[in-house]
Amino acid sequence: MDPVTLTIDCGGGGIKGSVFGPAGEVLSQPVRAVTPYPLPPQRLVSVITSLASQLPPATRVTVGMPGMIRGGRVVSTPHYVCRAGPRTRVLPELVEAWADFPMASAVETSLGIPALVLNDAEVHGYGLVSGQGLEMVLTLGTGLGNAVFLDGVLAPHMELSQAPGKWGLTYDEYLGEHERIRLGDAHWSRRVRTVVEGLHAVFLWDRLYIGGGNARRITALAAARFGEEVQLAPNSAGLTGGVRAWEHAR
Repeated sequence: MDPVTLTIDCGGGGIKGSVFGPAGEVLSQPVRAVTPYPLPPQRLVSVITSLASQLPPATRVTVGMPGMIRGGRVVSTPHYVCRAGPRTRVLPELVEAWADFPMASAVETSLGIPALVLNDAEVHGYGLVSGQGLEMVLTLGTGLGNAVFLDGVLAPHMELSQAPGKWGLTYDEYLGEHERIRLGDAHWSRRVRTVVEGLHAVFLWDRLYIGGGNARRITALAAARFGEEVQLAPNSAGLTGGVRAWEHAR
């Protein structure tokens, strides 16, 4: 039977899902839910299950979520441990609940189909990369996501979002939605360009894709100053990448 893929993109502010055919063709329009807080693991599984019930049946599911994911288990997740969403108080009981949580197994049990759980920027990257050279993906939304691919092969994940940056802020805080709103798009876009220039010296990518919901917020002036190897990408890759991910990751 040709696979039909349910893809779920879990963000700090919203969760969306859609279903795709074996060639990546869209079989349904996306459905969305506001990310509820506080958000223990089983509550997120319940939201995913609810979204799946609103969509055509699928034979497998890809879930992209923020944080460090290894082998379908959650090592850490930055937003879902907070009481009322990003930049609110971290609840120790949520940190404990999420640590080493078997997300893939929980989703498989709830939906009754095989599940692949990855970092959301990694899923985004599978929807974008060409498979040639070193390609990096940065996603801008509630915070900063990242993924690196070499000749189409996903590299071990690094949580750049948690690295300290200017003024003691992490990259998540420095480029996240809260700061974009506070600064305005023009000032925030200059920050994005500064970070991109700094990271290029570290990764020396052949191509950089900038995606996520806030990529469209980058001003035309800032975008024009990126190098030719930098490409602004559609946020829809966070869903479409869920099909290609099965070709490479498991």
